Amino acid sequence: MASFKPGTTESKTIGKLLNGAIIPRPIAFVISISPQGIVNASPFSYFNAISSNPPLLMISVNRKNGLMKDTARNILATKQFVVHIVDPTIINQVNQTSASLPYGDSELDNSTLTLRDSEIVAVPSIKEAKVTFEVQFEDHKVYGNENNTGTDVFVGRVVNIVIDDELIDENNYVDFEKLNPVGRLSGTNYTVLGEHFSLERPR
Repeated sequence: MASFKPGTTESKTIGKLLNGAIIPRPIAFVISISPQGIVNASPFSYFNAISSNPPLLMISVNRKNGLMKDTARNILATKQFVVHIVDPTIINQVNQTSASLPYGDSELDNSTLTLRDSEIVAVPSIKEAKVTFEVQFEDHKVYGNENNTGTDVFVGRVVNIVIDDELIDENNYVDFEKLNPVGRLSGTNYTVLGEHFSLERPR
């Protein structure tokens, strides 16, 4: 068995191992807005739900050269954001928004995705997304190291969920086959649902 210890192993290698082994990771397509009203759009695969009661989710936004990314700056400024689940119908356009742009430029200009008004928060949503979470800021913590790199971790409270009618069954379960979410693997690799199975939990 190979052993890799953070601190003595190059951080890039640690990142490759984490990203290659913790898979697939759900993708949050996050919309935020600057105090000047500029819409920012970015995908993040360090993302998940952390509680259903209260309904909380988290996203992790890695800093670049020690500086906050636009998404982190906007969330701290406006205390709101919107998370969309990525499916095959929008993945190519979502990927186009991952380019690094100067602060104040909108990544949506690189895509054909369109905006609609959200129901609760002031941040707009993506019309083409099948699942949307409107989110209020709950908490923020910065993790970093001696090299002035770091990660902004945000916890948000879901205040509204918007889902296409065709994805909801009579018991309010999401039909995961119809949603067919895209998951992040390592590097430039992605996946969608393949074989699946059910297990009854022991009493």
